[in-house]
Amino acid sequence: MAVTTTSTLFKRLVQLGLLNGEQTTKIITDKGGQFKNLPELLINEKLITADVLAQAAASIGQAIRLDLEHFDLVSVPEELRNEKLIRKTDMLPLGKRGRNMYLAVVDPTNIQTIEDFEFNTGLNAELVVVEYDKLHKLIDRLFDNSLGGDFADGDWDLGSLGIVEVDEEENVGAQPDKEDQPIITFINKMLLDAIRKGASDLHFEPYEKTYRIRFRIDGILHEVANPPVALSTRLSARLKVMSRLDIAEKRIPQDGRIKLKLSAKKSIDFRVSTLPTLWGEKVVMRILDSDSAMLGIDVLGYEEAQKKLYLDALAQPQGMILVTGPTGSGKTVSLYTGLAILNTSETNISTAEDPVEINLAGINQVQVNPRAGLTFASALKSFLRQDPDVVMVGEIRDLETAEIAIKAAQTGHLVLSTLHTNSAPETLTRLLNMGVPSYNVASSVSLIIAQRLARRLCNHCKKQEILPEQELLKQGFSEAQLPTVKVFKPIGCEHCTNGYKGRVGIYEVMPVSGKMASIIMEGGNSLDIAMQAQKEGVNNLRQSGLIKAAAGMTSLAEINRVTKG
Repeated sequence: MAVTTTSTLFKRLVQLGLLNGEQTTKIITDKGGQFKNLPELLINEKLITADVLAQAAASIGQAIRLDLEHFDLVSVPEELRNEKLIRKTDMLPLGKRGRNMYLAVVDPTNIQTIEDFEFNTGLNAELVVVEYDKLHKLIDRLFDNSLGGDFADGDWDLGSLGIVEVDEEENVGAQPDKEDQPIITFINKMLLDAIRKGASDLHFEPYEKTYRIRFRIDGILHEVANPPVALSTRLSARLKVMSRLDIAEKRIPQDGRIKLKLSAKKSIDFRVSTLPTLWGEKVVMRILDSDSAMLGIDVLGYEEAQKKLYLDALAQPQGMILVTGPTGSGKTVSLYTGLAILNTSETNISTAEDPVEINLAGINQVQVNPRAGLTFASALKSFLRQDPDVVMVGEIRDLETAEIAIKAAQTGHLVLSTLHTNSAPETLTRLLNMGVPSYNVASSVSLIIAQRLARRLCNHCKKQEILPEQELLKQGFSEAQLPTVKVFKPIGCEHCTNGYKGRVGIYEVMPVSGKMASIIMEGGNSLDIAMQAQKEGVNNLRQSGLIKAAAGMTSLAEINRVTKG
């Protein structure tokens, strides 16, 4: 159904005073081609709420209205679960009685599409008016776990899901056996669902009696599907084929990569790791989206003073910037953001990474290969003979790498790298414990950024949490802050996952001052450095987290999860 101003639903909404006819007509003229039907345009352009739209639609011909909030998906007949038809029409058969079906619709006046649905199913439709957003949420739930023994809609091909394998010239996955097509369909669907939901990782996990697929969304794992355990071997084999791994080798871990082209201008990389477990091969896929490296420093969550410290350090011609934190804390994005700022035609930038997660045009990226003798240390040595201005080392893991990196920082180069430590002060003592002389640490390290990622509260449903003053003091707020502090808690709604949507960075940005350098030279420990940082006004991770909580960005529970209490 084309988006027009002639539909009965449009006229009814204007008649009821729910739409400005002239304004909406202009929007339909300008943007109508971007949407497949009128309800989609009205909801996405925020011209009307889903609830008001459903009320008005139900008043046309006194159609029955149903709230899908607690609808049981078991009632949807298996033979009517045609995903292509349902998503194309925005209609869902809720049940069946004889030759009739109860069809959930948003626009009961869309006669053409309703008749098409009846023709495709061979059933007569009894219309039930529902809310647009709840219908789409239910459809997503239905097909997120749609893999059954018979693989519904198993005749789809790769192209129908919008995914094309890049390595077609070597026929990876081309012309698969007919019995493999349902497996291909299901895995492609899992990859698309993970991208759509903003997941960072996918876990395919075999057990004795079950098989579990989980997505890591906003740092938390969520179970999304449970295909039959008998398919364990076929699922892992397909993933290994796509990753160009040895299908016959199941005794040792393997690492690979998949590049999936979603459109002419958009592709997504997956880093793939297999691991032999007791009941089969577990496969974990990390989604590497180059768009995440182009977020820009303004949206990463730095406080203004912290952002200035980072930018000032990047502007220096030499020195070392270290980013620290556990796996999954956003270190890579922070580093790539800095590299993107430095990436100009006048600057020679080289990186040594394991693996190269995101490709950046204009930067010389090297994938280390220890088996071939290409280590972080050997790559660094080569960089120094290549007239570099900026060097990035994926991680300082040993004394040799640390010494070469520090030498580079002391001889007119800007060096960026990462370490796995819990806080900025501990990073300095970690280098000392590796065996780096204290005078080298004191003279070369210019800035340390410790970071975590906290889930961001959903703006649609977050609710203020009333806590006694004693509890706020216990959490770390000062007495001076108490009169103005407002904290919020997650509730959960259709727009989010358990009250959270997206993540925000929490940072401890510590420049190495002259006093800190003296403490290092005098043999001080991380506690001495931390005390000096506090005197100099450096917020630690906990203090930075409380600022985010007081700003309503995240909850105290989330701050307690990602920082030390």
